[in-house]
Amino acid sequence: MSVSVPLLDLRKVSKRFTTSPDLIERMAAKFGFAAPAQTVHAVDQVSFSIAAGEVIGLVGESGCGKSTLGRVIAGLHKATEGEVLFEGQPLNYAPGVRPTIQMIFQDPFASLNPRKRVGDAIVEAPLAHGLIAASQAKEQAAQLLEQVGLDASYVRRFPHQFSGGQRARIGIARALAVEPTLLVCDEAVAALDVSIQAQVLNLFMDLRERLSLTYLFISHDLGVVRHIADRVVVMYLGRVVEIGQTTELHAHPNHPYTQALLAEVPRLDCRNIDYTPIKGEIPSPLSPPTGCHFHPRCPHAKPVCAEQAPPLRELSSGHWSACHLNS
Repeated sequence: MSVSVPLLDLRKVSKRFTTSPDLIERMAAKFGFAAPAQTVHAVDQVSFSIAAGEVIGLVGESGCGKSTLGRVIAGLHKATEGEVLFEGQPLNYAPGVRPTIQMIFQDPFASLNPRKRVGDAIVEAPLAHGLIAASQAKEQAAQLLEQVGLDASYVRRFPHQFSGGQRARIGIARALAVEPTLLVCDEAVAALDVSIQAQVLNLFMDLRERLSLTYLFISHDLGVVRHIADRVVVMYLGRVVEIGQTTELHAHPNHPYTQALLAEVPRLDCRNIDYTPIKGEIPSPLSPPTGCHFHPRCPHAKPVCAEQAPPLRELSSGHWSACHLNS
């Protein structure tokens, strides 16, 4: 990894959620039948960095902790353990500080207030942070709409008057309103048709060049990530299992989990193939397996895999993997 200071640096970041007792459990506790609190291990000791101008693809099955990690980076969740550094300094999420990181959510309709005109939604954050005056709000909203490929006259419309692709663009415009350095895109194109996905992905890459943006692109679609990301980070049950340049990781996946994910990606040059899902189901983050979290589903598991969690090892320049098969 680079010796220069990265734009974003995650150091052993963990996020756990502890469930609160419901009414029945509270009543049972009064009679001495208290149930132990349950803890969800959503993110477990995650470390990686993002260089300025880079696009990182964060991939894995549903429930692996991708979105939770994205929310920790964006400041929507506070890390239970570890550090999130921005340009070498602890990230400041204090009120009144201009947010340098913005998040784009999976469902652009759910993330927009249905009672608020899109122009008002776009400039809400810069107004709150004092970046623009109220007299500049309408002009700023119009400029941001044009920047993402929409007509400036749409500022007076409501979210329900737009298609899914247009709402995705509005979500991007809202994120750009505070002039962030890093965008966390959480399944930002997953809800769109394939043709619209391509248009929005092209917009992301165009904005990257014009505004010198950096992206953490969260997705379960390895095909999408392959076309947009410089590097790929693979997560499984809260842990990072492999990191590598996109072309290298696709050509030479090392971790059995990465190999299984890539084997299921449809390809035009491979026909008449019977696709089989990864053996077993992803374990519950309430009680993750000991050792390597993937060992109950791994066809190459050894006794040590159930006993010790493998560290990330550098296999070649920029290619890291956490697997006992490499030792």
